[in-house]
Amino acid sequence: MNQMPLTGRCFCGAIRFEVAGPEKYACFCYCESCQRAAGAPVVAWATYARDTFKVVSGEVHWHQSSPGVTRGICEHCGSCISYENEQRPGEIDITANCLDDPAAPVMRAHIWTEDKQPWMHIGDDLPVFEKNAG
Repeated sequence: MNQMPLTGRCFCGAIRFEVAGPEKYACFCYCESCQRAAGAPVVAWATYARDTFKVVSGEVHWHQSSPGVTRGICEHCGSCISYENEQRPGEIDITANCLDDPAAPVMRAHIWTEDKQPWMHIGDDLPVFEKNAG
């Protein structure tokens, strides 16, 4: 079954990409690393097969943010587009809000809530994990 790819872009539009869905998993991450990378208290991620991710225009800057972790960012506007962990080969996480349709991924959990800011309140019925759900 061929599904139309999802499209997305960075904030300034210098990078455009597509990825084939549906997502393998999607969650809200509260880890300190994601908070600092995004400058936000939580990041919505959607996981796809790495071989379905394609940069259509522009150039992603690949930054090793910690051992075994590479983040794809736009050097012009600073948008964090992707996350790859060598412990999950063949997968890429895309920030849901870089997708042209950020509501396309179905969120399944809140993870790494041990790092959640005390003023953040979770108000839905999704499972909550202090550490990674995997």
